[in-house]
Amino acid sequence: MDETSLKSLLEHLPVSWWEADRELRVIDSGGGAFDDTGTAQRFLDAVRSELTEPAAAPESSHWQAQFDGRVFDVNWPLGVPRQGRSRGLAVEVAARAPAARRYDAFADLAPAAAFIRDGSGRYVWANHAYAHLYGTTPEHVIGGYVTDIDGPADSSQVLALDQEVLARGKPVRHTLTYHRADGTSGQAVGHRFPVREGGQTCVAGIYVDISDYTRALRQRREAEENLHALRDHSGLACALVSAGGRIQQASAAAAELLQTRLSDLVGRRAHTLLAPAPELGALRRGWHDLIARRSRRIQTSALFLDARGRQRRARLHLTTVGRSAHRATSVWAVVTHHGLAHEAHPALTASQVRILSLLAAGRSNAEIATSLHLSRQTVDYHLSRLRDLLDAPTRPALVARAYVLGILDPQTWPPRSATACHPHSAT
Repeated sequence: MDETSLKSLLEHLPVSWWEADRELRVIDSGGGAFDDTGTAQRFLDAVRSELTEPAAAPESSHWQAQFDGRVFDVNWPLGVPRQGRSRGLAVEVAARAPAARRYDAFADLAPAAAFIRDGSGRYVWANHAYAHLYGTTPEHVIGGYVTDIDGPADSSQVLALDQEVLARGKPVRHTLTYHRADGTSGQAVGHRFPVREGGQTCVAGIYVDISDYTRALRQRREAEENLHALRDHSGLACALVSAGGRIQQASAAAAELLQTRLSDLVGRRAHTLLAPAPELGALRRGWHDLIARRSRRIQTSALFLDARGRQRRARLHLTTVGRSAHRATSVWAVVTHHGLAHEAHPALTASQVRILSLLAAGRSNAEIATSLHLSRQTVDYHLSRLRDLLDAPTRPALVARAYVLGILDPQTWPPRSATACHPHSAT
């Protein structure tokens, strides 16, 4: 065998040779155990440092040395030459130093999927998590090829990524999609990087399966899209309000109800949309009960103020969402049974609201006077005053206006004030 053939053979074996001058500078090197001349030089430097210790000096030209966690049989005549050139040979006999084996169990049983493949796509090593992705064991993976584990579409992608790492010689981080043995697809995120294994440069990879995580994200996104569609197409005026009272989301119907743009509504303080009303104090107390998780939902009445300065009374439903350990993080507010928008008028007295309730129940003026212990003239005065305030020329019109303006509660019988009841809560 000529010298060229011998060098070609050594390039494919876990063997390296070198030629060094009298200062132990590598002049030439080759073989498959070391990547380049630089690695051979580091090896000689490491061996030389051992030989400077009398106890470490070999009695012959043949001994074992450790380098980069690997064990080599070294054949180097005279060790350090005093003159001329010297030639040496190192044969790798163990891929790892014994101390490194302490970490094998960690790698084998780590929850992250890990593997090592050579340049041809053959598995040199794989841990249990990696084999589990394909429904098998490491013993059935190691020694096989990518094409034995993955389908044609996946294997071409895998081999292309391997070659990219080998060509660049640097780690690559990415997310990939793969197919399991049952045909379902999964996703994993991780790194690939070059490593030395068995005297050759291989590709190692560490990946975390994020299939369940991405599935949960997709389901959440679909749920949010469905919620937004329901919110926007239901016709309900609704808004998501933070625990601090700021509007986070709102429907188009809410913006229309308040005569403003949706972009102006989102981010606004919710209390600025409320006009002064008798039930405002009870609403504030109910809000604090919701945020403190003393109540889960409440139903009440509120007087809203739109962008044009008009008022509109409506039924308000508040429900907590996104609870943390001690308090609710936000509240959905839904407006139903809203009254007609109108210019602000003086607040009605309790007697005037009671007269409207009895009038809506069909009572005559005399019956109203008797029920409230008032004179007939006093009742006539209040009714005349109410027709002026509510712009209602007749008794039926007065009752109708009382309902459409939200003064009377359309949900109850006998008629009563929409503001007379405190917020109804449910825990």
